Amino acid sequence: MPKFYFYKLTVDDGGAPCVERGILSLAICKPMIRQTAEDGDVIFGFAAKALHKDNRLIYIARVTKALRKGEYYKVGRYSSRSDCIYRWEDGTYRIEKGARFHGTQDHLEHDLGKPPLFDRANVLVSKDFRYLGGSCPEDYKHRFSYLAMAIESLKQGHRVYHSERLRSELKQLLDETFETHAVKENGLPSQRPRRNISHRGETCGLATVTMRPIGEVARGKCPTK
Repeated sequence: MPKFYFYKLTVDDGGAPCVERGILSLAICKPMIRQTAEDGDVIFGFAAKALHKDNRLIYIARVTKALRKGEYYKVGRYSSRSDCIYRWEDGTYRIEKGARFHGTQDHLEHDLGKPPLFDRANVLVSKDFRYLGGSCPEDYKHRFSYLAMAIESLKQGHRVYHSERLRSELKQLLDETFETHAVKENGLPSQRPRRNISHRGETCGLATVTMRPIGEVARGKCPTK
């Protein structure tokens, strides 16, 4: 049975997640998700109130491939992606010149881990996702009251839920979102990229479940509510 992860984003600027050319990747921040999520697991990203007061759904992604041990930064196929901001050189990682996101040694260690192990150098890649960004607010709280309560109470840190009701509501949200939004990209990021801005914050939490016009944006269309 796949695990369902959900967390709240304080930053949605195209870096985490990064959505480009039909692929969604989670390469920077959220190291706990990147260390534990496996192929087939599902990630839900909701906005923190600091980003959108309605805690809107930003994206849902099924993990297509969990890349380990820095593979994302060592193979050429991902090198042109905006979140591929590190390179392996002379036995260590270095920040790419002109990186659009992060850009300090503190960010590198948070994203990849400390040398020499770099045990956080894991990246999740999805070809099966729906990205809504800041453009397509979904009124999920009125339909999924238990999920709404869980999102609103979620703080910093890692928690594991075993509630069948919560899992059921997440599964229903997953199915409805994929059915309603026929294409992968349905909205634009909430913010512009800002270098040296961290994607973490006091309201960024993580949970794992084991048991601004609305209109035509990006490549999809957000249906009128």
